Amino acid sequence: MSVEENVGFGLRKDPRSAADKAKAVAEALEMVGLKGYGKRAAHALSGGQRQRVALARALILKPKVLLLDEPLSALDKKMREHMQVELIKLQRQVGITFILVTHDQEEALVMSDRIAVMFEGEIAQLADPETLYRRPATRKVAETGNAVEVDAKGLGRVMLDIAQAPAKTGESPVVGLRPETLTLLYDDQKAPERETDGVIDEVIYFGDMTYYDVYLGGTDVEVRLSMRNVPGRPVLDVGTKVRVAWSPSALVLFR
Repeated sequence: MSVEENVGFGLRKDPRSAADKAKAVAEALEMVGLKGYGKRAAHALSGGQRQRVALARALILKPKVLLLDEPLSALDKKMREHMQVELIKLQRQVGITFILVTHDQEEALVMSDRIAVMFEGEIAQLADPETLYRRPATRKVAETGNAVEVDAKGLGRVMLDIAQAPAKTGESPVVGLRPETLTLLYDDQKAPERETDGVIDEVIYFGDMTYYDVYLGGTDVEVRLSMRNVPGRPVLDVGTKVRVAWSPSALVLFR
């Protein structure tokens, strides 16, 4: 069966003319990025392309709601991430509701406007991704992400993946991070993920690099970070208030 025949299968009882059906198939294929693939045999496509054919076959009927049940589970990591972005773009383009069923927390957070966490057929929490991630309603909801919430001095409260906690946490766990994962933000530069305020306590100039000792978030927590002295980037003075960018993925929780 060719790609065109596969996509147009759902139109067999459609009253439209053959020409209109062919046009609808062509539009559906273009919508999912498969323009020009109509005559190709479906079995000759890659895994990601076959996923797109399945989407085109569903979208050609112009549904008001599209149910996607673990649509990316059979793909490798790289293709899965690519298709996540493609599905987000496609949903915005067609403007219909997508209901995605997945057991992958990261996939749900990346692709959803609202997430329903369900246990035994009942919704335990319904919220936007950020609220669900940062403020789970119950311990059971929090545990679905295999994450722990910590209050890191100088950085604030943050959720860490359980893989970032190599040992069971005691009463006074310690949060560690590598200084090379920190960077200073200049002017109106935005942090890729998180940022915190700081004050420079020491400046060590090495020509091509400058090392800064910085107190974080108005605390006594001091970190040393390095910045390359590229053209146009000033060397800052002791006492300068700065913004420090950091990523939760760089943190490790120790007992």
